[in-house]
Amino acid sequence: MSYLSKGRTLILSIIGILFAVIIGLLVGNYLTADGDSSQAIREAGIIILPKSRELPALQLARTDGALQDTQALTGKWSLVFFGYTFCPDICPTTLAELRQLKKLLPEDIKSNLQILMVSVDPQRDTSEQLKLYLQYFDPEFIGLTGELTDIQTLSNALSIPFIPGDTSKPRYTVDHSGNLAVISPDGRQHGFLRAPLDVNKLAEQLPQVMTP
Repeated sequence: MSYLSKGRTLILSIIGILFAVIIGLLVGNYLTADGDSSQAIREAGIIILPKSRELPALQLARTDGALQDTQALTGKWSLVFFGYTFCPDICPTTLAELRQLKKLLPEDIKSNLQILMVSVDPQRDTSEQLKLYLQYFDPEFIGLTGELTDIQTLSNALSIPFIPGDTSKPRYTVDHSGNLAVISPDGRQHGFLRAPLDVNKLAEQLPQVMTP
């Protein structure tokens, strides 16, 4: 394995450890008090925060040409994934799994859910590039892009950090997580979906989370 590959593996491992620590601190008491009633939800990789969190106020460009106020992700449940169109592995795998998940969900749940990918590579990911990429998986998937600093602010607020790529290199990659943020219809972060996604278990348990 090359030094570069080892370095990327180490970075992703550190991100995973940081995510685990953050989530452990946030939900440790909640999981203990909740008992067995949410065991199936946890086993599906769904982590519910003990207290929902407000999103920062940012403006990102959508693939449909509109601007998205991040505090206005309201009215539906949202699954927010951070990725990029030149990603060699995590992104195509995750988007294919999300496409499969949508097909397995009941119609009433599906109609109340939107899936968004926020680009961690705004240098290359224009709105048009994101749109073409996401259409391959599902035309209803929404892409968001904007200033790198804004995207980092959002990812850090959702506890899904990433490490920007070295744009001086022609084929740079971006180290990022496969976890997704769960945003409730009130526009606040409700929890996470932990990678790797277990599509069948999520199809069973996500409706429980989304049903009032």
